[in-house]
Amino acid sequence: MSFNATILTLYPEMFPGPLGISLSGDALERGLWSLETKNIRDHGIGRHKNVDDTPAGGGVGMVLRCDVLASAIDAAVPPDDLRPKLLMTPRGKPLTQARVRELAAGPGVVIVCGRFEGVDERVIEGRNLEEVSIGDYVLSGGEMAAMVVLDACVRVIPGVMGKEASGHDESFESNLLEYPQYTRPREWEGRSLPDVLLSGNHALIDKWRREEAERITQERRPDLLR
Repeated sequence: MSFNATILTLYPEMFPGPLGISLSGDALERGLWSLETKNIRDHGIGRHKNVDDTPAGGGVGMVLRCDVLASAIDAAVPPDDLRPKLLMTPRGKPLTQARVRELAAGPGVVIVCGRFEGVDERVIEGRNLEEVSIGDYVLSGGEMAAMVVLDACVRVIPGVMGKEASGHDESFESNLLEYPQYTRPREWEGRSLPDVLLSGNHALIDKWRREEAERITQERRPDLLR
């Protein structure tokens, strides 16, 4: 089963962008996932295809109209489409590796890329959009955030990465940040590889890696341990 992504955006020319190279690009060429973009402005109002209006109650900026966005969603997503519909927004629920794996195991995603001050609340409720955030900061629009979601999902689709295990021993997979990684040379600028990694004792190596992951997590993200 292929993972199918549909992006609703005012800037379809931004895609595939980085998703067209490296792991995700190779997987796209091999048909392990598909990507289509839909221009929200195609459903704009009037001769100028207006998609936004001033905030009700006053305020700065503009807001994406509910009727325009709903029309774009309805045209792109059939009623029987089981894919979750995500809205990229700073106020959304933080994206986690667990949610990424859930999405990647499904038929794909529909991602709405917001712009301006946001979208009319009524379309979020009326089209059951799942609000998702990639971090505690604000971007110019949802397109870059959508790329982050798709990159995270595509890389864990079976067959995308070279070794299946490579996706299971990373940060956040066990509520821990990843342990330190090393490679050749053995000595570099007075710094040596940890002796345990040269011991050949895999039980000791696994123990060291676990302890290092716990130490780093405690120092940098103690919230994960809770």
